[in-house]
Amino acid sequence: MTGFSPDITERLARARADLRMGVPVVLDGGAVMLAAETLDADRLAHLRSLGGAPVLAITGWRAQTLKARAYDGDLARIALPCDVGLSWVRSVADPADDLRAPMKGPLRSLREGDAALHRAAIALTKAARLLPAALVLPVDDAAGFAKAHDLTLIPGAAALDLTLSPLRPVISARLPLDVSEAGRLHIFRPDDGAEEHYAVEIGQPDRSQPVLSRLHSACFTGDLLGSLKCDCGPQLRGALAQMGAEGSGVLLYLNQEGRGIGLANKMRAYSLQDQGFDTVEANHRLGFEDDERDFRIGAEILKKMGFSAVRLLTNNPAKVARMQSCGITVFERVPLKVGENRHNTGYLATKAAKSGHLL
Repeated sequence: MTGFSPDITERLARARADLRMGVPVVLDGGAVMLAAETLDADRLAHLRSLGGAPVLAITGWRAQTLKARAYDGDLARIALPCDVGLSWVRSVADPADDLRAPMKGPLRSLREGDAALHRAAIALTKAARLLPAALVLPVDDAAGFAKAHDLTLIPGAAALDLTLSPLRPVISARLPLDVSEAGRLHIFRPDDGAEEHYAVEIGQPDRSQPVLSRLHSACFTGDLLGSLKCDCGPQLRGALAQMGAEGSGVLLYLNQEGRGIGLANKMRAYSLQDQGFDTVEANHRLGFEDDERDFRIGAEILKKMGFSAVRLLTNNPAKVARMQSCGITVFERVPLKVGENRHNTGYLATKAAKSGHLL
């Protein structure tokens, strides 16, 4: 960073915000990109007026749904026909009307293209909690183009950097709870401008011993509204109750709604479930992986709080493996089987069959 100039982390934060507003972003490998979800007709027309050959970059999962060829496996490039408008772009990116209007016209997949730039474009849309689809147009002078149009310029490689953003403790304060009057809430803020994450500490856990802990991903519908479609709310309350009963524990409340795809995309997945797809199939039709969460966040918070070993409240062996790989010793996996009802039996069965949950 020089003076007041933003560093790459700050530029990426700008890029995410721009895409959410429908503003283009320039990748310094030589392309301008727009998120398909927030694209409007005026910017689509302007993109066409620049000449060249825009492509719609989508994930391999979305391409599979559309029966389009993904030459790079995890990535497909769909040529933008000259006679289609905004609704076509949206229909390729968004599966909402797939069953009602399954034919999008001939989808011409391109074999050639800068795979790194296209992957970077998709990664940025995911980071912005948008549908993973982006219109990408090569430009000769990326820096000049960004300057001429007052757009954010970022290195494409930066969008693909999987390094965990440093987490900083912001504040902690005493918070008496129903399950224990000896509660304390810790706030952690990532340097990359993403959502803050929280740690609920019950009692005074011994840092030299494995702490009863849970990595709980935020679930607005289950935690706050009492949704019956999942078991998240009962798991949250059950974990806190068990910590209260034992006198100590740490619940990490991680803002990774919908397995990391965000609330809007989770609702899209719910809509697809109403069409008959299970939770994993719905994620794939949207273009996402089964699980987009980053469990390194939880491990990092535990370390910053002075813990190196846990008794982990979870039914998910993947969490155990991820904690171990991040340097947190999982002394014991503690089952947390609560919240089954007639509305979520299929959801729980899918978690067991396809995601390996021990239910």
